[in-house]
Amino acid sequence: MSLAIFSSSLKSSAFKTARVATTITSRPSSAIWSQRFYSTENKDNKDTKEAAPAAEAQEGAPAAGEATEAEQKKTAHEEALAAKDKQLAEVKDRLLRTLADMENLRQRTAKEVANTKDYAIQKFAKDLLDTADILNMAIKNVPQDEISETSTNSHLKSLHTGVAMTRDELLKTFKRYGVESFDPMNEKFDPNLHQANFQVPMPGKEAGTVFDVQKIGFMIKGRVLRPAQVGVVQSTD
Repeated sequence: MSLAIFSSSLKSSAFKTARVATTITSRPSSAIWSQRFYSTENKDNKDTKEAAPAAEAQEGAPAAGEATEAEQKKTAHEEALAAKDKQLAEVKDRLLRTLADMENLRQRTAKEVANTKDYAIQKFAKDLLDTADILNMAIKNVPQDEISETSTNSHLKSLHTGVAMTRDELLKTFKRYGVESFDPMNEKFDPNLHQANFQVPMPGKEAGTVFDVQKIGFMIKGRVLRPAQVGVVQSTD
């Protein structure tokens, strides 16, 4: 029995010794793996640090591309605005020209309407000028001594007075509608207002002076309806 106890103690001691040896042997291997893990971690960190700028460069490349695209869009937008501004200026210019043309047309139309209204009686008044000429001729051909206060020819005096009143009333009617007469006796000859029927040299009178009026002239609203028919002093040179 003592032998068995001794053998059991011996086995227990041998097991403890083998366990201690195994522990001692296993420690350097753990240190090696720790060193290897640290070395790998440092390498990974180094690779990560080296890869970071490349990644930043790759990230910066799309950012630069986006900036260039934004600038291109901005330029295209500005060009479109400039084109619209030019088109707007052209439309505004055409509008102003159209308004000016319409205003000119309105003024011309208003003037034509006014002229039509003012000169509507032109033909009618011109037809009556012969009547005024006949009345004026009848008055001028009556001898002055026959219608003087000392004359006893009362019938002729009454007739002369009636014809003169008729002539005056006709001229007043003309004037009421814008037709006015003018007598250029002793005035300078004006080809725009006078019609020279004959010329006679007359000493003592200035050449080109009206010395005889056969028919008085008429104007309507400042426009010559009929020029005066006159005799003009001729130059002796």
